[in-house]
Amino acid sequence: MLRAFSWMGDGFLWYGAIVLIALAGGTHGRDVAAQMLMVGALNLTLYLWLKSRIGRARPYVKCPDIRACGRALDQFSFPSGHALHASAFSVMLIYYFPASVWLLLPTVALIGLSRIALGLHYPSDVAAGAAIGGISASVFLALF
Repeated sequence: MLRAFSWMGDGFLWYGAIVLIALAGGTHGRDVAAQMLMVGALNLTLYLWLKSRIGRARPYVKCPDIRACGRALDQFSFPSGHALHASAFSVMLIYYFPASVWLLLPTVALIGLSRIALGLHYPSDVAAGAAIGGISASVFLALF
């Protein structure tokens, strides 16, 4: 089950949500989808910059007793991009669609947990990613 949540966090869940909102939501949906794309691009840039500057090895690389039970999308561990994007997109979706909170919060938690349980991230990677994503989306929504 955790592999499935990790896979969803690869982006498929968020890409699907953006497309669905854009297609089914009329003008408002297209505006929300455009904002999600902007936040995603901002966070991708920030995420890649942080990963390259910090260069923290993944747990399964650093600790031989930890086995990777999933695939890493890149070389470094800090911050978790899965947690970052899950948090950012969820903040945006909850802002525009408050009833989605009951679906999104457990999904975000399971995506973050999956990354730790699969040996791909330390808990601090996931916490930092979630914080960065949540803050960036909140700042974006406050400014725009």
